[in-house]
Amino acid sequence: MSSVPFVTCDLLDDNPDKDLQVVAPCLDGKFFRSYGARKSFGGQIVTVKCFEDNSRVKELLATDGTGKVLVVDGGASMRCALMGDLIAESAVKNHWNGVIIYGCVRDVDAIAELDLGVHALASIPQKSNRKGIGEVDVPLYFGGVTFKSGEYVYADNNGIVLSKEQLVD
Repeated sequence: MSSVPFVTCDLLDDNPDKDLQVVAPCLDGKFFRSYGARKSFGGQIVTVKCFEDNSRVKELLATDGTGKVLVVDGGASMRCALMGDLIAESAVKNHWNGVIIYGCVRDVDAIAELDLGVHALASIPQKSNRKGIGEVDVPLYFGGVTFKSGEYVYADNNGIVLSKEQLVD
């Protein structure tokens, strides 16, 4: 799926009969920004909920992510990053299509060079603490939508779209 470019606007226009959801473009005065080299990405959702602790993010992105996108609910924290260049490099090595973080990233110049889709609210140089805290495969709610592991997400510079079924091969 990752090698097929798409435009989220077209996905919505071409699938009027599908139950698609669109993530609100503005969340508490913050907007998702694209940080990775891959400008359109999508795949099956894997969720993780963590707050200022990227232990689970690091663990998951070190596993096989073929056809998948990690969606992280970091509680919109602006105090530390939940992913940097080393974890992003691990994601590329393990074939993840992308990462969506309701929070921050760091090492943005290095991430911009990686073949990975990355959307996050902001960047900050401060790394997170690692205490082994976080929940995997739990429903996440932000941006007016619910992200569930096993469903699908598609993202580009126009926004983020959720689907219960695969739309792009």
